[in-house]
Amino acid sequence: MHAFDILGDPVRRRILELLADGEQAAGSVSEIIRTEFGISPPAVSQHLRVLRESGFVTVRPEGTRRLYAVQAAPLREVDIWLDRFRQFWSQRLDALGTELARGKRERRDQHEHGGPAAGKPDRRQEPESLTEEDQ
Repeated sequence: MHAFDILGDPVRRRILELLADGEQAAGSVSEIIRTEFGISPPAVSQHLRVLRESGFVTVRPEGTRRLYAVQAAPLREVDIWLDRFRQFWSQRLDALGTELARGKRERRDQHEHGGPAAGKPDRRQEPESLTEEDQ
């Protein structure tokens, strides 16, 4: 199965999100998934099996419990595949970062100088009300 076939299922994505916080027992994962998705324990077990067989998670026995953990290699492969598409959102994120920094700088300047930044009008101010002559 291709990585995106595995990740295309919302239940499997949620299981990976839960395991990203650290190793968890199958019972704990099953309880959360059953609550959130309303699926049976055997269905949760099936999703865990698909994740295990595809290499996205590992399982280790500890007494009667089965502890699952994320396996990084398949996620790195997805990251490598996504790399060619990062250009499409990186520029927008860079532009957002620039705008956030500009806003932060303007707020700091206003706070330090008690008004709009050096000759720049405060675009957030309400327009002055019109007089009878202007109407």
